[in-house]
Amino acid sequence: MKLRFTACRAVSPLAAAMAFAVAGVAVALPAAAQNRSNAQAEQSQSLRDRLFSRNLPATGRYVAESGQGFVLDRSESTPLLRFDRSVETWVLRPSPAPRGDILYRNDAGETVLRVTADGGMTLYTRRTPAGSPVTLSGPGESLTPPTLGPVQLFNLMARRSALVSAALGRLVEINLSGEESEALSVDALIVTTDAVVRMARSASARGYLSRLRSITIVEGERVSATYSRGDLRIVVDPGRGPAGRPSSARIINAFADARD
Repeated sequence: MKLRFTACRAVSPLAAAMAFAVAGVAVALPAAAQNRSNAQAEQSQSLRDRLFSRNLPATGRYVAESGQGFVLDRSESTPLLRFDRSVETWVLRPSPAPRGDILYRNDAGETVLRVTADGGMTLYTRRTPAGSPVTLSGPGESLTPPTLGPVQLFNLMARRSALVSAALGRLVEINLSGEESEALSVDALIVTTDAVVRMARSASARGYLSRLRSITIVEGERVSATYSRGDLRIVVDPGRGPAGRPSSARIINAFADARD
């Protein structure tokens, strides 16, 4: 079934830290999926992802020698990864490397994992750009975002609004609407607001937020993150599953690339 949901801004800066008004929630009848001109290309990409994923270690929790832990989830067609103490799930895309190795990158092109032909794995982060060997430490949980009901959605909006408002010291209007995937749009909301809060806490990045007045999340046919005239616009593609929303890296890059 399709879920139609819309959220609008809080009525005042003070109220923004306490509540977020959900304009409406309604259930519609199932409808035929929209045909996309790039369907064949997406199928080919999915096949390549599955072939490369055979070289990836099993689902579980891993720990690098640097001490960084993360969960790797292979239940989807593309691998999902979430670091400890993080709210963001990264979708990894494979590409071949020398000696039969496979590189797994995020949607900003940054290498996250390198897997050798015999299954050895190395994690790359900003703290360990040269890489850190990884070992399995135990079972891992599913990273597929859950579907929320109206009450949970309202509570999530209130918490996310409070975070952004407290970080920026002013009201930022947040609009969320969609018809096909509430879970994906909510996941995008969490990732987007978390990225904005992290930028607000950074002395070098906070300046990019000086004109931010609204965050808009909508469904579309092409995943994107753009910033123009004070509005951060996030487009999610429900047809791509967890890969259908931009990562925090792409969202942050949208501010850097803007000519606002």
